[in-house]
Amino acid sequence: MFWIIFLSVVGFLFLLSVALPVPRRIWAFSLRTSKYVGLWLLDVTRLRKLWYKLRGKPYERLSRPQLLRMFCEDMGPTFIKFGQIIASSSGMFPDRYVKEFAKVLDRVRPFPFEQVEATLVAELGADHASHLKEIDPKPLASASIAQVHTATLDDGTKVVIKVQRPGIIQRCESDMKIMRMMARIVARLKKDAELANPVGIIDDFTATLTEELDFRKEAANLDKFNQIMAELGHKNIKAPVPHHDLTTRKVLVMERFVGVRVDQYDEIRARGIDGELQLVAGLRAWFQCVVFYGFFHGDVHAGNLMLLDSADIGFLDFGIVGRFGDKERFLVTDYMIAFASGNYRRLAEIICEMAGTPKGLKMDDFVKDLGETYSPLLRLSFAEVNYADFLPGIQKTATRHRVKMPKEFILITKQLLYFDRYAKALAPKLNVFTDPRLVLGMMGDIQKARMDFEKKSKTASA
Repeated sequence: MFWIIFLSVVGFLFLLSVALPVPRRIWAFSLRTSKYVGLWLLDVTRLRKLWYKLRGKPYERLSRPQLLRMFCEDMGPTFIKFGQIIASSSGMFPDRYVKEFAKVLDRVRPFPFEQVEATLVAELGADHASHLKEIDPKPLASASIAQVHTATLDDGTKVVIKVQRPGIIQRCESDMKIMRMMARIVARLKKDAELANPVGIIDDFTATLTEELDFRKEAANLDKFNQIMAELGHKNIKAPVPHHDLTTRKVLVMERFVGVRVDQYDEIRARGIDGELQLVAGLRAWFQCVVFYGFFHGDVHAGNLMLLDSADIGFLDFGIVGRFGDKERFLVTDYMIAFASGNYRRLAEIICEMAGTPKGLKMDDFVKDLGETYSPLLRLSFAEVNYADFLPGIQKTATRHRVKMPKEFILITKQLLYFDRYAKALAPKLNVFTDPRLVLGMMGDIQKARMDFEKKSKTASA
């Protein structure tokens, strides 16, 4: 009788764990972890090599980056999304992981068109969904959380439809809880891990992904960017205009941009477009968003920046944006000024003000190391700077002095890395921090932003 009750309770608990979202994903996480730990052990003991030899097949040992990439692919969209962040952050992660995870940037399988149609009807209703004509069953792009299809409205307007992957919200919520649990374990076990702040990285990833899963927020971000560009007088820089009557949490319908990606260098040259001039204009507009509004595109990789047939510059995909309050906004601008002027003592003070000063910090040594790490950016062009070495150098300097690098710094630096990728081809002699078109404009923008803030503060206190 005891064993019957015991087995019944165990069976019930097992079924309950499989039925509930988080325990179910923990089971999946555990099983897949066991699978790849097992593959690693088979390689270490050379049993896997022996197995391949006996079967007459070529053997190749699986590296840790390969195992982690395969694990993320098995775990699905949330982990693939995290892998894509690694792939897009050269210099912030070890180079061998960045190169391996580049394989997940274009390996996201599309989901069936029938599910796209079902989502459109469920989200918009049959009447509103009927306004979308000529929907191309073949996706224009397939990403980790959504895929994009071209379509036409009743009046002939060309649009694109961004449709969320079915069931991804519940899966992401479960996966992010698991990721945070693992980050806490890493933070406790790995030496100096608290300086890299793995829990903070996952928390930021969670906040970003949660916002990205609500397409209504992305539509609002598109509107805000276009409003900012209009206020700044940038008539030739824009984001797609969303159709709010056809937008929900899981569906976003917006203007279709036609042009070339900023990394299609041969096509840009063939069209006779001045790539450097366009790049400078895009950088200036992006920086002005930071300075004046504390709002900026937070994912400016080459696929999200286009040179349009209309001669305009188009920013796409506003699922990820950066936001700074007044304090962070001015600290970041102070950081840029100190950086551009080579004032490394002020740079050290700003970093400590943003992230806190560790006990026993030897400021003079920290300033010296910052100078050695940062100075190449003021002397070299984009083409000459190796960011894969530069950013780890910054992290090593911070770790050596037990200083946490501020989140705001990471956000800004990551975008500069994106700009760097195509600057090397479009403007190899350009240096963002010394080019007079950018530096003089940056100084003027910062001065004006501070004057506007002081004026606003005086008016509010009067």
